[in-house]
Amino acid sequence: MITGLVLVAGCGGGDADKTNAAATAPGAAPPAPGYAGQLEQTYEQVVKTVLPSVVQIDTDSGLGSGVIYDNKGDIVTNAHVVAGANRLKVTTATGKKALPAQLIGQYAPDDLAVVRVSDGSLKPAHFGDSSRLTVGQIVLAMGNPLGLSGSVTNGIVSAVGRTVSSPREGAFPGATIAGAVQTSAPINPGNSGGALVTLNNEVIGIPALAASDPQIGGAAAGIGFAIPSNMVKLIADQLIRSGRVTNSGRAALGVTIRNVADLAGNVIGVGVVSVTKGGPADRAGIRPNDVIVSVNGTKTPTTAELSDVLAVLKPGDKAQVVVQHPDGSKTTTAVTLGQLPG
Repeated sequence: MITGLVLVAGCGGGDADKTNAAATAPGAAPPAPGYAGQLEQTYEQVVKTVLPSVVQIDTDSGLGSGVIYDNKGDIVTNAHVVAGANRLKVTTATGKKALPAQLIGQYAPDDLAVVRVSDGSLKPAHFGDSSRLTVGQIVLAMGNPLGLSGSVTNGIVSAVGRTVSSPREGAFPGATIAGAVQTSAPINPGNSGGALVTLNNEVIGIPALAASDPQIGGAAAGIGFAIPSNMVKLIADQLIRSGRVTNSGRAALGVTIRNVADLAGNVIGVGVVSVTKGGPADRAGIRPNDVIVSVNGTKTPTTAELSDVLAVLKPGDKAQVVVQHPDGSKTTTAVTLGQLPG
């Protein structure tokens, strides 16, 4: 899309020749900037406006990025950036101010966390409405990839509404993110927790992970994912208010589960370890030692795939769950889904 726009802007060859000739004439005014110049100026203005609100977060186990959320010193980042950390330090985009920070709260299912510094002078970013994003929209990714503070990359919104899962990483149990924003803007280690920004100076996502290519054994170029800003605002507001999430907006069965493997070690299903008393599964007759086979016709052979199915459903939805019992028999039961707790 960027290339298409540049080509369209440069198609008026005759006028461009006249402008160039006029520009070289003695005393002539400089030509008005073309599309490329206007886009460059817009990029510079967005960076000047938003980058001061993006910080580097150092922990005793690594580093990531964060975005200043309000004028009270609250900073939103990824849960996997701060998981298990005993020490947190925030450095502003200028690199001139390093501040100790404390963890206010984290919500691993959406890979979000809030940390706070005792400096109310930091400039908060403006978080936009991610539901208004369109595929092809130009975005900038701001963060600290590979420790290179205050770096900016560009790309487009490649897709919206993706459901993606991140793996377990140290103290972080992994997450399944529904409605993720896919972008071609490069996302590298250290970008996590930073800002995905529109040309209207709005943060519309928090970069969280990049796709991996098993053939090359590393990140797949140009395929990154960000947590949509509407989800960020929903979770961050609750963490700031009480340190926990009571309205996740995420569906749950009310069970503790694990992967079930055969004698060869192959995962063959999702086993129910325990059932929350009075919860959705309990009311539907699902019991410990049952194996969840499918939900709404989609097979769920692993816990990750079950999480993917539930991620696109909402509390209160009715789901058709096929369960295999210890005696080998199967039943289909309707479950009214509950809410994933904080």
